Amino acid sequence: MKDNVRIIDHPGTFVLEEMEARGWSQQDLAYILGMSASQLNPILKGKHGISSDMAVALGEAFDVPAQFFANLQKQYELQNAKSPNPGVRTRANWLSHFPIREMIKRGWIEKTEADLLDLQMMRFFDKNRIEDIPGVDGKVMAYAAKKSDDEELTGNQLVWLHRVRKIAKAAGAPTYERVKLLQALPNIRAHMFDAEDFGEIPALLLTCGVRVVFVQPLPGSQIDGVCTWLEDEPVIGLSLRLNRPDNLCFVLRHEIEHILQEDGKDGSYSHVDVFDNDRDVSSLPEEERRADEAAAEFLVPQDKLESFMRRKGKWISEDDVIAFSARHQIHPAIVIGQIQKYRHRKGDERAYAFLRRYMTRIEEHFMDWPLRDGWGKVAEIGL
Repeated sequence: MKDNVRIIDHPGTFVLEEMEARGWSQQDLAYILGMSASQLNPILKGKHGISSDMAVALGEAFDVPAQFFANLQKQYELQNAKSPNPGVRTRANWLSHFPIREMIKRGWIEKTEADLLDLQMMRFFDKNRIEDIPGVDGKVMAYAAKKSDDEELTGNQLVWLHRVRKIAKAAGAPTYERVKLLQALPNIRAHMFDAEDFGEIPALLLTCGVRVVFVQPLPGSQIDGVCTWLEDEPVIGLSLRLNRPDNLCFVLRHEIEHILQEDGKDGSYSHVDVFDNDRDVSSLPEEERRADEAAAEFLVPQDKLESFMRRKGKWISEDDVIAFSARHQIHPAIVIGQIQKYRHRKGDERAYAFLRRYMTRIEEHFMDWPLRDGWGKVAEIGL
């Protein structure tokens, strides 16, 4: 015990003092409590603790609240409790910032002693000191793009983003060429007509020097995609959070636009994008609005969509959608997604129920792609 910490005696010591103050013997108190002196003796000697029943009985005997004796016993036990494993504090500190248990479950770090946990987390974030790890001090990661002045990336989002970057760093790729990427866009769009062809798109982007990394989203991370730079090398991270054709193709083209515009390249930061039903476009930075517009126009020419919506109004049939998608050589779900967004902007609360059955799961088309983590696979990148 430190010198400035008061030593708390066993509650039996206080009982003995009160007995002496009242001139009671051990036999007297035993008689008052309705027990034998041999039963009382271990308490007075500090060998037995005071139970809740005994605290009530002593309170009656000495005319003090029973809580007094109960508190004495609790404080004595806490004082004499074993020192906790130092790993308790370490694990608690990490878990307050990042999804440690999920990271262990995913195989991103190992379940180890506390001192090795520190080391693993520094390696995961490519830092030499704990205090340099983004988010630990509550600040937003230096290269993380914020959607508004009040918004910060969560620990789950930071971890997901770093996993994307680590997988990308471990993978080889040709030198990025912007001209090649521009030339590849028509071919990329052609592969968006049939879901069976979606899986070919990451390889097309890789030939241009763009790595596409799939990382299954962490619970509550709310991330659809990310554009990040490894110096001059662009990386697109995708979570397949919504697992729908329209979302995948929109997010992919959105991130491609960030690459074409070199958004964030000089500052080495990433754009973490979340596309939900209530996304407020007006509050987004200019580069985000620009990427949204480029993605929408790429998938479905917006003047054609506007004309189609005006002509058909609310009486759009499934056959109308199929014909429109065939005419523009794009997957029907992508057209449906655009119609849903259009109607949602017009205040239709049931917009996203329109032909929902076309929003089929698409994760299976990317399960053979090597730059993938999750969905039953752990990317081998090492720490």
